[in-house]
Amino acid sequence: MMAARLAKLAMVASLAAFAFIVTFDNIAAYATNFAFVQHVLSMDTTFPGNGLMYRAITSPAAWHAAYMLIIAAEGLTCALLAAGAAALWRNRRADAAAFDRAKRFTILGVTMAFLIWFTGFMVVGGEWFAMWQSKTWNGQQPAFRFYMTALVVLLFVTQPDRELPAR
Repeated sequence: MMAARLAKLAMVASLAAFAFIVTFDNIAAYATNFAFVQHVLSMDTTFPGNGLMYRAITSPAAWHAAYMLIIAAEGLTCALLAAGAAALWRNRRADAAAFDRAKRFTILGVTMAFLIWFTGFMVVGGEWFAMWQSKTWNGQQPAFRFYMTALVVLLFVTQPDRELPAR
């Protein structure tokens, strides 16, 4: 059904646009968003007497390296999702098997999104650096919205497609 294929394409393109804006914002407003990374890694807004403070990273060089890694991963996510949207567009009228094969970049892009916003923000930031303890620098709720949206899109996109009706 063409409507389902176009819906999948629109959702993947929307995820790519989101990843582009996030990447762009992190570059364009580097200092603003860098503060988030600095505070999370230094754990300076976690609970007083936090027994996990031995994990804190207080090196500005390490903060910048971590932030650059995040930006690079977000950029890669954008590129993969954009490639996924382009592949879906090119194959929108193809047979079902070709359209299904065109989903590979989308799968990789959503995997990257999951690695950034679940593994990076929930596991590393949220739990390892106790970001959940910070009232000011806790990015877990936005990260949850991002990776859950990406996962729902992945579930829809990876549903097998049927052959299009003959013209």
